Amino acid sequence: MKLHNIALNNIRRRKAKMAFLVAGMVIGIATIVVLFTVTGAMEKEISDKFDQIGSNMTIVPRTEALSTSYEGISASDIAGGVRQMTMEDVARIGTIKNKENIAVVSPKLLETLQVDDKNMTVMGVRFEDELKMKRWWKVDGKAPGSSTEILLGFRAAERLGKRPGETVAINGVEHKVSGIIRETGSQEDSIVLTDLGSLQRLSAKTGAVSFIEVAALCYTCPIEEITAQISEKLPGTKVSAIREVVQARQDFVDRFSQLGISVSVIVLVIGSLVVLTTMMSAVNERTREIGIFRAIGFRKSHVIGIILMEAGFISIIGGLLGYLAGMAGARVAAPVIAKMEVTVPWDIQTGLMAMGVAVIMGLAAGLLPAFRAARQDPVEALRFI
Repeated sequence: MKLHNIALNNIRRRKAKMAFLVAGMVIGIATIVVLFTVTGAMEKEISDKFDQIGSNMTIVPRTEALSTSYEGISASDIAGGVRQMTMEDVARIGTIKNKENIAVVSPKLLETLQVDDKNMTVMGVRFEDELKMKRWWKVDGKAPGSSTEILLGFRAAERLGKRPGETVAINGVEHKVSGIIRETGSQEDSIVLTDLGSLQRLSAKTGAVSFIEVAALCYTCPIEEITAQISEKLPGTKVSAIREVVQARQDFVDRFSQLGISVSVIVLVIGSLVVLTTMMSAVNERTREIGIFRAIGFRKSHVIGIILMEAGFISIIGGLLGYLAGMAGARVAAPVIAKMEVTVPWDIQTGLMAMGVAVIMGLAAGLLPAFRAARQDPVEALRFI
């Protein structure tokens, strides 16, 4: 009879004890899978948030008297004589050393104009760049396709009583409402967005820019270096990165990840002890059987092999079931723990890692019982017959 057949028969004969051992490993592996999978999903979510808003930079004219209306700029400040930037300043941003790390440059012009019969803040943007940068916007309608089409913020649309497809007059010039941005809870809700060039002509400020937003290509890009390089190219401006809120979430993920590692280590230790004690008990119960094996010519290596095969088979089963249970738990727990829309995909690499951890844990815990069984004196063991 082959050694693996003996190991499998031993497992079948001790179903209750082996089931308890598998259950312990399933709980341990499932816990580790949940912690690492949820942490990984949260880190990906944070990465996406950084790519959307976390690494954006705002460039505004440097002044002590500047009040806040939109990103530190107000139309009244502009009218009061605050230095405005120009499209030439926008072009200079593309000449910095780290220009390959810049994804979008979106210049903006702010004006207070007559919209129908109401004074409202109108912001001129390059819609292609703005929509790339504000990927979280949800627009009812469609993106503007011409210089006479506009977007309305949620509150602005309510105030004007407009819907997509209707028209408004900006300083007497008709514009079509292409879409309405769903409520964001930010200053954009009260803004009328129009084409930058159109607003520059309408306000007789050709080439003028109130402020500029810059989006880095990725959240790991050297934001501090990019900020310093832009400041050098645009003297008299203030360049700041908007990343505090997302950074706070990243700090939370880091702490949760550290907690996950600590808990995983504890679970691994407890799981290994469960395997060790159970295998030691099984060896003690099989003293006579092991003695017979040794008496009929089984070497010590054969006995060690049988015990480790048993531990290996149980570990594989425990690892597989633990992975399945852990992934199912993670898909349910992730949105609750993360407090955001986290997607947990089924990952083969995570499954292989879980199986590997289970096998290593089982074999490591089975070494002591295996060597102890191999050292048994066959003469002493046969006295139990």
